[in-house]
Amino acid sequence: MATFEELVAEGVAVPVEGWDFSWFAGRATEQRPSWGYARLMGERMARADRAVDLQTGGGEVLAGVPKPPPVLVATEGWRPNAVLARQRLAAVGGVVVEVGEAADLPFVDGAFDLVVSRHPVTVRWDEIARVLAPGGTYLSQQVGPGSVRELAEFLTGPRPVGRARDPERARATATALGLDVRDLRSEALRMEFFDVVAVIVFLRKVVWTVPGFTVDGYRDRLLALHRRIERDGLFVAHSRRYLFEARKRG
Repeated sequence: MATFEELVAEGVAVPVEGWDFSWFAGRATEQRPSWGYARLMGERMARADRAVDLQTGGGEVLAGVPKPPPVLVATEGWRPNAVLARQRLAAVGGVVVEVGEAADLPFVDGAFDLVVSRHPVTVRWDEIARVLAPGGTYLSQQVGPGSVRELAEFLTGPRPVGRARDPERARATATALGLDVRDLRSEALRMEFFDVVAVIVFLRKVVWTVPGFTVDGYRDRLLALHRRIERDGLFVAHSRRYLFEARKRG
């Protein structure tokens, strides 16, 4: 059986570029939202003429659309992910533009009739409303408030749940900017971690769970977590997700 230090070294060595989570097979599980975001996005892409995927990661989800629109653009702010996205999206005619998550979008007003985004780190509602054409659709699956809170609080102690990711706050902001909300659904989804390696890789990859996470900074709490998983066989947390779909007035 591997020692704690060996498991830590393994967790640090795993590449974390892109949004491909297949590495976690057998080491962690996460229940999927009932609405099926990839399917919904594919349906809307098939009806679109000009679409953009904001914060595409490595382009994993976008590359799987069955029928891409004539004009397909993706944005990504992290260079290693942008490189992966260019490789993946070339097959579907997608163009990748490097732009920071909180930056203004480098597109003209009304440039797209479909804007999509899965798990955006930052949501620039003003820019989404600006680049959407009248009658255009915004579809997004987002991280809800308190997501994976059990894991975060095990490492950092109790912390308040902020309102930045509140779906009702998103509704109010979008409505004020001229978007009519058509669908808004939230779910809590069970997650299971079977070893501390999976925890380390997850925290390195999903950086907003514990901002500023480093193995050295949290070594004592990771050791405590490792011992708990050895005792119980797993660590259980819950991710929060919400589906958001809106149409621009006009």
